[in-house]
Amino acid sequence: EVREDGVLAGHAEPERLGDGEAVRIATGARVPRDATAVLRSEHGRLDDKGRLHASVPQTSGSARPRGVPALAHGQDIRPRGQECRSGDQLLPPGALVTPAVLGLAAAAGYDTLAVVPRPRVEVLVLGDELLTEGLPREGLIRDALGPMLPSWLRALGAEVVAVRRLGDDAEALHRAITGSRADLIVTTGGTAGGPVDHVHPVLRRIGAELLVDGVKVRPGHPMLLARTREDQHLVGLPGNPLAAVSGLLTLAEPMLRTLAGRTAPESYGLPLGEAVQGHPHDTRIVPVSLRGARAVPLHYNGPAMLRGIAASDALAVVPPGGARAGQELELIDLPWTAAGIDVYPA
Repeated sequence: EVREDGVLAGHAEPERLGDGEAVRIATGARVPRDATAVLRSEHGRLDDKGRLHASVPQTSGSARPRGVPALAHGQDIRPRGQECRSGDQLLPPGALVTPAVLGLAAAAGYDTLAVVPRPRVEVLVLGDELLTEGLPREGLIRDALGPMLPSWLRALGAEVVAVRRLGDDAEALHRAITGSRADLIVTTGGTAGGPVDHVHPVLRRIGAELLVDGVKVRPGHPMLLARTREDQHLVGLPGNPLAAVSGLLTLAEPMLRTLAGRTAPESYGLPLGEAVQGHPHDTRIVPVSLRGARAVPLHYNGPAMLRGIAASDALAVVPPGGARAGQELELIDLPWTAAGIDVYPA
């Protein structure tokens, strides 16, 4: 027998069902107590006397005669605790808050989440030789890092609070560093020992603690990491564009990940599609294209070049002396190929 009233979603708990009794119910509504199962409307019909008849389609491998009802106990009823129970840990600490995580939190009844904010980053572009528009001319070159780094840093999880162009001015650099309230300062250029390379002298002047002063990586060996205050660090990237990318992914990215409380991704590798030349003593970082199950080294991989990295899917870590075709190398994912993150400025 089918009751006259129905059960709608969002309403109070419905009345119990008696033995042999049914009630119409909307998707998402509370199931009455003592209900055995839910029969989908397309699998049931009412006869002339208002009695309900079920004819559930036969499943593959079923031994019952065709057309005979087969409603399992609890069919199409979502029991409490099906996805999680009180006290379950839904996600580990440090999990990235994605749209799916927000939906999960809302479904579990959370109104707020305790999160680690994005690290605030300030970018200081150094160099008197840099142009912000037009073609290179008369010893001047276009600034590639100023337009590139903010989007890249956002893709790595940072909040870029400022991009400032300081030229080769030691006093301006000193004022910018000491006046910054960012969690991380990123400088471009000025990390070597030339006459207008002011990063090291300014760091000494303010009493910064130099944590990394050059690495055995090509391109990018003049990169550095310093603690400027108890709650602030500085990453000094080389001025050459690909060298700066190398420093960004091997020095700035781990720093940002630590500040955000995220765990390191698992490393992985692929065999090379062709041999790649190495540095005699240092590790090389080479842009590669992923083709099938192989990593193919790209040309235009000099320290001042961006053509290779612009067409690449990842960076290969090449040991000193190079690597042969078929040799498996560790790969460093680019943020947009790894996660599909929109890297354009807001």
